[in-house]
Amino acid sequence: MSDNEILRDARNVLGGPLQACSFDPLTGFERTGCCETGPDDIGQHTVCARMTEEFLAFSLAHGNDLVTPRPQWRFVGLEPGDRWCVCAARWLEAWEAGVAPPVVLEATHEAALLVVPLEVLRSCAWQARTGPAER
Repeated sequence: MSDNEILRDARNVLGGPLQACSFDPLTGFERTGCCETGPDDIGQHTVCARMTEEFLAFSLAHGNDLVTPRPQWRFVGLEPGDRWCVCAARWLEAWEAGVAPPVVLEATHEAALLVVPLEVLRSCAWQARTGPAER
């Protein structure tokens, strides 16, 4: 199966086709713009979240600096308002701490449901006011 077939067959948490999360900044474990996952994605970067100052600070305090650019990983550094594929377990930790960022359900991979209940994701759903993968 090719990468294109995998992406075409990827489903979101609502059961529909997986939508893009962000092309600017370019997100996804494989930097495709989508929160797809696979065997190499140990952290399961499956939740498409809209960054907030609170979540970025929470992530930094827990050892994951999402703000500092890291060109060697094609990572530009994030700011509030950016969409990014985050690890499902880290997102759930943030939710438990009361600082979970809003989630784009249509761009969140169904594999996130192995970690986060759909009701929890729905409670933080964010509806884009612009087209897919735009800020």
